[in-house]
Amino acid sequence: MRADDPTVAAAKQGDADAWRELYRAHAGRLLVWLGRRPHTDGAVAAEDLAAEAWLTAASKVTDFTGSADEFAGWLFGISRNLEANARRRGNRRRTSPLAEVESEPVPGPEPAYVAQDWVRSALAGLPDRERDVVTCLDVIGLDVPTTASALGISHVAVRVARHRGLKRLRGQVGLTPGVAG
Repeated sequence: MRADDPTVAAAKQGDADAWRELYRAHAGRLLVWLGRRPHTDGAVAAEDLAAEAWLTAASKVTDFTGSADEFAGWLFGISRNLEANARRRGNRRRTSPLAEVESEPVPGPEPAYVAQDWVRSALAGLPDRERDVVTCLDVIGLDVPTTASALGISHVAVRVARHRGLKRLRGQVGLTPGVAG
C-alpha cells in the first residue's frame, strides 16, 4: 500500500493549512470544469456542486490514499458523480427557473467574454467525452492521469479523446494539421 504525501497525510489529521493548500491547488480548476459542463437543472450552480464535492472529500478523505496531485482526480471524480446525481434529479423535476427570467440586453460585450463564448460554443460542438477531456487537459490544465481518474476512463481513452477533440476543433476553425494559419 502506498503512503500519502505530507499534504494529504496532514489533511487527514485535520490540519487546516493542508486543507487550504489542497483547496488553493484545486478549487479554481474544479469550479471552471464544473462551469463548463452542461447542466440540465438551472437550480444547481457549479459553485453548489463544488462546495458539495469539497464537503464530501472532507468527510471521506480517510478513504483516499495518494499524492496531492492524485487528490485532484479523486475530487473531480466526486464532483462528476455529484453532477450526475444532480442531472438525474433535474431530469425528474424538469424545472428551469432561469428560463422564465427575462434579461435586459447588456451593452457591448468585453473581448474576454467574446472569447469565452467562442470557446464554450466550440466545445459544445464536441461529443461529451471529447469535450470533457479537452476541457480538463487544455482549459483547466489537468494532466492525463488526473483527467482519467476524474472522468473514470483509461489513460489511453483520454489521449484518444483529446486527439479526436482537437482534430474536430481544428476542423471548426479551418486549420489543417501541420500548417500554420
